[in-house]
Amino acid sequence: MTKLSVNINKVATLRNARGGDTPNVVQFALDCEKFGAQGITVHPRPDERHIRRADVRALKPLLSTEFNIEGYPSEEFCQLVMEVKPTQVTLVPDSPEQLTSNHGWDTKANLSFLTDVTARFREAGIRTSIFIDALPEMADYAKQAGADRIELYTEPYAAAYATGRAVAVRPFVETAEHSRRIGLGVNAGHDLSLQNLAYFHQALPCLDEVSIGHALISDALYLGIEETIRQYLLCIKNKI
Repeated sequence: MTKLSVNINKVATLRNARGGDTPNVVQFALDCEKFGAQGITVHPRPDERHIRRADVRALKPLLSTEFNIEGYPSEEFCQLVMEVKPTQVTLVPDSPEQLTSNHGWDTKANLSFLTDVTARFREAGIRTSIFIDALPEMADYAKQAGADRIELYTEPYAAAYATGRAVAVRPFVETAEHSRRIGLGVNAGHDLSLQNLAYFHQALPCLDEVSIGHALISDALYLGIEETIRQYLLCIKNKI
């Protein structure tokens, strides 16, 4: 069954805007688990503009579901991951000043670098996923680099969904099926929402995990977090 991992970065952004500890990031993550989320995702950036390294350390001993830490594998990031030892680390090619992820790795051009990073995490028993665009060749080199999974960067699908979802989803289906054939697990994330998730999942039933933050947290402002998680789970259970 496809798992729903809730990215809680936006909750930390709201907390940091005012200072203090409201909303409480750890309690929010625990509530997401209580309401059915099967994982929690965080993306600690060097400037700590949302999730802080202290949040990552505080979350690990309290979570009962899969913990996914994503980020650019700088030495500081790698040291944090090795210290915390999450279930999964997702490697993204973001530069420090990027507002959000906007492309996947060129796994061919960065093969040597990614191979060294994944080997380090594999030795520590941490599952590694590499964030890629929907191109089978990028999955091939992710596999060669030693990744356990790939995460498909889904913004292009989300952007084209309203005008032609069948065409928009096709490269994701092709890349996911190819990834499965070569022994990679398949995750997906970025701009998936209640509007486009159900169709995406119906087309890619082989997904291991979807990681969703911005849209899910935004929906929760209107629906509440419990109802929001319920609706996202329905999307990946093919009940919508």
